[in-house]
Amino acid sequence: MQYQSFLIKYAEIGTKGKNRYMFEDALMHQIREHLKRVDGEFAVLKEQGRIYVNAKSDYDFDETVEALKKVFGITAICPMMQIEKCDYETLRKKVLEFVKAEHPEAEFSFKVKARRADKHYPVTSDTINEDVGYDVLTAYPGSHVDVHDPDFIIYIEVRHNINVFTRVIPGAGGMPIGTNGKAMLLLSGGIDSPVAGYMIAKRGVMIEAVYFHAPPYTSERAKQKVVDLARIVASYSGVIKLHVVNFTDIQLYIYEQCPHDELTIIMRRYMMRIAERLAEANDCIGLITGESIGQVASQTMFSLRTTDEVCGLPVYRPVIGFDKQEIVDLAEKIGTFETSIEPYEDCCTIFVAKHPVTKPNLKVIERSEKKLSEKIDELVETAISTEEVIWCS
Repeated sequence: MQYQSFLIKYAEIGTKGKNRYMFEDALMHQIREHLKRVDGEFAVLKEQGRIYVNAKSDYDFDETVEALKKVFGITAICPMMQIEKCDYETLRKKVLEFVKAEHPEAEFSFKVKARRADKHYPVTSDTINEDVGYDVLTAYPGSHVDVHDPDFIIYIEVRHNINVFTRVIPGAGGMPIGTNGKAMLLLSGGIDSPVAGYMIAKRGVMIEAVYFHAPPYTSERAKQKVVDLARIVASYSGVIKLHVVNFTDIQLYIYEQCPHDELTIIMRRYMMRIAERLAEANDCIGLITGESIGQVASQTMFSLRTTDEVCGLPVYRPVIGFDKQEIVDLAEKIGTFETSIEPYEDCCTIFVAKHPVTKPNLKVIERSEKKLSEKIDELVETAISTEEVIWCS
């Protein structure tokens, strides 16, 4: 059947007290933005603690649901019949018609769950449960009531209008984008960083991203791979401003001047410095990385401490305690995994040392960085001033 309305459910937003309306408005804005990707016209409105999406034209149901499933803040999407307040007999008739359209099969188990938010309606929730249950049992002799594990639940909400639905489609959860500031994601072509961006965006944070490109050691296809990953993450987070920084000269200079077992740490420290500069210039209040403790030499506790030393902004690492398989599972869920494993290397893998230090000493690293003093500041300024910006949506 072609549903004309969707009930949008949320969870955490309901705990926000007097600020709840701000989160609801942010969620409605994100719903409207995601529905722009779908053919059709929709009205998004709220009423008495409920958010509704009403179709104003023909639309593709599957595309619409897929768009809504990527909106952070939505916990469930309920395709429903919404009817104007009516007498009780008419209500029972309409509910049965809806159930027949939804579930034409002859045998099933069900439960009726009515909620009478409008206490002026003359029939109680318990009576609605009993009578609608009787109607369904009469219409479907092969059906039976199961209050513990039914095949489906018939939800009836008596409010300003009456909402009837049996399908509850899980949403992305989290908080609406734009309710928790903005952060800069260090995005590589690997598996971890896109997942990290997704996880922080899920908490309502707007995302920008920086990618360190090293031509000719990394190809244009490697850069396109990162753009593709940014676009996948953007399907959840909204438009991502991707900063592409040419890191070749900095990497070569570090390679020439510094001990090779320290290359990874020193290069990483300069990436963090540049990312922080870009973050501050673009009103971001934190950095995001896909680092997981112990996964590689630059992600030991000692290495992370040495890397963080150059940062004034907080660094968020949402996959810090995940093992690789957990990250892979989430990458597959959000659709980034197949792109991440394309065989195009980024600058981190091209210049990795054979035997990188795993317990870097901060004073030793700083002493090595002094060897870069002649040119490094100029190279950093050039890299920042020549960045390429790509808008990913």
